[in-house]
Amino acid sequence: MSDRSGVFLLQSDESLVAMQPGEFASEDDFQRLLSRFPELLVGDQIDPEEPRRWILAKREQAISASHPGASIWSIDHVFLDQDGIPTLVELKRQSDSRIRREVVGQMLDYAANCMTYWTSDTLQEGFESTCREVGKSPDSVLNEHLRGGSPEQFWQSVQANLKNGNLRLLFVADVMPPELLRVVEYLNAQMNPTEVLAVELRQFVKDGLKTIVPTVHGHSRLAAARRSGNVRRWDEASLFEKLKQNVSEPEVELATKIFRWIEADGKRPVRYGTGKENGSVYPIFKPSGVTINPFYLSSDGKVWIQFGSLANKPVFGDIKVRRELMQRLNEIEGVSLSDVDLAKYPSIPLRTITRDPNGANKLFSALKWMDEQIMQA
Repeated sequence: MSDRSGVFLLQSDESLVAMQPGEFASEDDFQRLLSRFPELLVGDQIDPEEPRRWILAKREQAISASHPGASIWSIDHVFLDQDGIPTLVELKRQSDSRIRREVVGQMLDYAANCMTYWTSDTLQEGFESTCREVGKSPDSVLNEHLRGGSPEQFWQSVQANLKNGNLRLLFVADVMPPELLRVVEYLNAQMNPTEVLAVELRQFVKDGLKTIVPTVHGHSRLAAARRSGNVRRWDEASLFEKLKQNVSEPEVELATKIFRWIEADGKRPVRYGTGKENGSVYPIFKPSGVTINPFYLSSDGKVWIQFGSLANKPVFGDIKVRRELMQRLNEIEGVSLSDVDLAKYPSIPLRTITRDPNGANKLFSALKWMDEQIMQA
């Protein structure tokens, strides 16, 4: 086997290790890995402006082709993103000959029949069962996923997405054959509102070390343009209109100051979210050429800290740096983030900040420190 993989690991002693292409031992191992680490579906590559977040609804979710309860198939994984879009995942290793043609027909069968025979109750029951299997509370998992949104509205969105065919079909493989990529690109350009993408999870190994490199394929400008009408686009006016419905005047004043800091007098790229219920705005930074958005201001009256998305990125990939930012935020009276939050997406209510007489200064001091760390990268 060649020792030229194009993937290298720089160790702490500054020695360079050339990683070798590896294979997953079995399809079951591959599936279990994705069940445990759904972030491998790289939601920031699927939607850079508002990265997709995932909860696993069910592994091996049954699908009927005649009437509810008469299952004849099962899909490898069903994930739900923060907008309640059912995401069907069919996973194959490169050694499986079905990865080229058979898997496409298989996925289309699944999509057509799940729209007919699934309901939000189907996926909610699967999600609750999945949580119980791993000893987690469905309510706590869902609340963390929604970051303040309404569970009732979330499941209503799941139902509406099923009814309208607003699905996401993901073909996942360790090595993606070009024949499948061409089919994925074609389907994604033609299907609306269903999104069809391929996620390649290449594995590299060396001396007990493993590296997984995810890449999303299938995006096209045509497909994005055709779906743009299905997504709400927030702006400054609509964001603050909704915010004023949720918070008091002092909180609106603080939010205005945060917004001005985010846009930095027009000198910094700013992005708006596409949430159905709440709008958001966040700054874009590119340390070492990698896009990160450390926090966002939401019309629900909170500042959401994106610790979870920073864990594998420049500057804040080191947990010590994230902890330093956390400690600076904890100087605000009423804020008590912990190390557990350093891999999550905690929020700080604007109300909490305004209750501290010096809360705004403490917040902006933390943001200034954060900005300085990024600028030094």
